[in-house]
Amino acid sequence: MEENYPLAKWLNNELEGDELKAFEASKDFAVYQKIKQYSGELQTPTFDENKMLHTILQRKKTKPISLQKVVLRIAAVVILSFGITFAVKNFTNFTEYAPNGATTAFLLPDNSTVLLNSGSEIEYKKWNWNNERKLKLNGEAYFKVAKGKKFEVATEIGKVTVLGTQFNVKNRNNRLDVTCFEGKVQVNYQNTQHLLTQGMTVSFEDGQQLVADQTAQTEPDWLSKQVAFTSVKLPAIIEEMMRQYNIAIQMNGKATPQRFTGTIPMDNLEVALEIVANTYHLKITKIDDSTYRLE
Repeated sequence: MEENYPLAKWLNNELEGDELKAFEASKDFAVYQKIKQYSGELQTPTFDENKMLHTILQRKKTKPISLQKVVLRIAAVVILSFGITFAVKNFTNFTEYAPNGATTAFLLPDNSTVLLNSGSEIEYKKWNWNNERKLKLNGEAYFKVAKGKKFEVATEIGKVTVLGTQFNVKNRNNRLDVTCFEGKVQVNYQNTQHLLTQGMTVSFEDGQQLVADQTAQTEPDWLSKQVAFTSVKLPAIIEEMMRQYNIAIQMNGKATPQRFTGTIPMDNLEVALEIVANTYHLKITKIDDSTYRLE
């Protein structure tokens, strides 16, 4: 098929002279003129890329996820999260702590009340608490035990077992002090057992019973910001003061075997230091607001 090059040239206005005259004289020239006229009036529609993309995406079929599957997935996540939270809250050990210079009060799962003295901590488990009420004490605490089954406090050097009572346990420097304010308390120390009733107190140190006494108090003295010591060595007094006042006390000089029995306030540092200094014939030097030296 022979291509009509003159027509293409004419449409592009490239015909000139004799070639143009010959083309205009052809029998089809009138038709060519009408084609050129109408084609010039035609307009190409604007190309909308965004519209085209939207159309393609609408035509693309995707597989929808059923509502039931979505609900099941959400439920699985919720159950898993709840299970982890429940395990953490109930199967792991809980630790309550009272920093130096402060006390802490809290309730056990059976609503027994525990008051922790400065520099003390208690560890226990919530799981199966009603059948096995046990906790571990490091330091000093006062207990108001709810009525119920056996209640047990374990320390590094002895164990205290009670039933519906109020009592205080102090475990410091290889010494154990227990005072019963209400009910009965059984103290297991090494291979011996000691039964305390209301108003009785007992102390053990270095493998032997040190003190067995009576008290008319109805609650521990430290709840009223003072500490009563019975036959206590000087280092133990100094450590207790550092815990209660949250300070540092440096000891210079030889250790003395003299034991102290008496009460020291824990809300008046100046008086407390004077009592210790006068008892042991020591000199007090203030280094800064939180550091003192006794020599």
